[in-house]
Amino acid sequence: MQKREPSDILIPADYKQEFCQTLRVWFEKNKRDLPWRDTNDPYRIWISEIILQQTRVAQGFDYYVRFIGRFPDVLSLADAEEDEVLKYWQGLGYYSRARNLHQAAMTIKNQFAGQFPVAHKEVLSLKGVGDYTAAAICSFAYGAPYAVVDGNVYRFLSRLLGIDEPIDSVSGKNYFASLAQQLLDLESPALHNQAIMEMGALQCVAASPCCTQCPFANRCFAYYHSTVDQLPVKIHKTKTRARYFAYFFLSKGDALYIQKRTGKDVWKNLYELPLVETETPVDEAFLADCEPVMKWLEGRVLPAPLFQIKHVLSHQVIHASFYELELSGDVSVEGAREIHKAELENYPVSRLIHLFLEHCHPELLDLP
Repeated sequence: MQKREPSDILIPADYKQEFCQTLRVWFEKNKRDLPWRDTNDPYRIWISEIILQQTRVAQGFDYYVRFIGRFPDVLSLADAEEDEVLKYWQGLGYYSRARNLHQAAMTIKNQFAGQFPVAHKEVLSLKGVGDYTAAAICSFAYGAPYAVVDGNVYRFLSRLLGIDEPIDSVSGKNYFASLAQQLLDLESPALHNQAIMEMGALQCVAASPCCTQCPFANRCFAYYHSTVDQLPVKIHKTKTRARYFAYFFLSKGDALYIQKRTGKDVWKNLYELPLVETETPVDEAFLADCEPVMKWLEGRVLPAPLFQIKHVLSHQVIHASFYELELSGDVSVEGAREIHKAELENYPVSRLIHLFLEHCHPELLDLP
């Protein structure tokens, strides 16, 4: 079996025909029953594709059903307040996806008369829609001949054809895009795109794939050369930084204090508990000497944290500790909003705050 070089990108017609037929037969036997596969509504396809970015299908399924239940069409999403959209996104993470959805819905309302655009160029112009999402929407909804290339497709094609072109380089992305387009079944682009993504999601998985059960095993370069665990290739390593958050659950009877995150940082426009951030790990003695913690303590000793967690994001690792204090009537919490505890359900919070509430105050959670 001969490895294909980046310069050799022409797919023979007989290879393509056999590839498409094998893929289609496998898909018909193994495809999952997912609600967004039973529609050609571009809006619902769009919502599902955005939810499934950085989210497993098992987790995204319930969010999709709930999101569509509240925002069944573009106009209902466009007319909603951002806080409500973020609330329905709560727990999924990567909240810029929800903000982009909301902004794109308003664009569709204002620039496309509330009708989801049909032209690939117009779909691609929407906020938060990249090449992959535009190809998915246009092929699934309109049967347009655009090949999808996501992480599953990168992995499957790189292993199948022995391609070591880095998938996180411009040349690599262009190469795989050209290759996927050549392999696309032009008569059934929607079925083909779903099948090739499903192949990577279910069969050609990242870790320990069951290659002996793969219909492409007898023609797979990586399987033949025992390089499955070496492909696909990435050249850039993600740099992460550690951050240390001390959150304070501050209450006065039935009142609770929260604050809104602003600026260019994680969880923009979401709500959280009052926070003290430090550059290095600190102990309770250090925190007790910090302003405004000294004021909140009112001479008391800071108790041990109620909850601690290491929360991993794409480029950050947040080490969070949560403390709980009951305040007297004379103490104010600068920069925070005082709400009734029962009102917390109306405010969108990050996954990190949600985890704390799940563990320590589940009675305050009431997701829509």
